[in-house]
Amino acid sequence: MDGKTLHAQAHEFALTLPFSEIYWPFGPEYDVFTVEGKIFMIKTFLRGEAIVNLKVNPELSLLHQAIYPSIKPGYHMNKKHWISVYPGEEITVDLLHGLIEDSWNQVVNKLPKRVQNRVRPT
Repeated sequence: MDGKTLHAQAHEFALTLPFSEIYWPFGPEYDVFTVEGKIFMIKTFLRGEAIVNLKVNPELSLLHQAIYPSIKPGYHMNKKHWISVYPGEEITVDLLHGLIEDSWNQVVNKLPKRVQNRVRPT
C-alpha cells in the first residue's frame, strides 16, 4: 500500500467507527482521531512519508513488528502502547482496518462501563 492510499483508507475507515471524531489539537499536519475524547489514531507525515499511529495491545505490538516490516514502534508515542504503520506492500486494507479497529477497542475498553455500553454497539 502506498502512502496516499494508507492515509485515505485510514481516514475513511476511522470515521466509520462509532462516536469517532477528528480534531487538530497539534496543528493542521496531525489528524487526530478520538472516541469520547481519547486518541486512538494519529495520521501525519514523517520526513515526507505518510504514517499512521495506532494504539495497540503491548503483547501484539512486538508480534506485529516482527511480522510486518512496515510496522514500527509508535513515532513520538509510548513505544509499548503505540505502533506506527508506514507504507509497504505487506500492508493490506484488511490489515489496516483491523489495526484501526483494535486501536479503537483498546481505547473504548479503558472507558467506564456505562460509556462503553453507550459507545460500543452490541
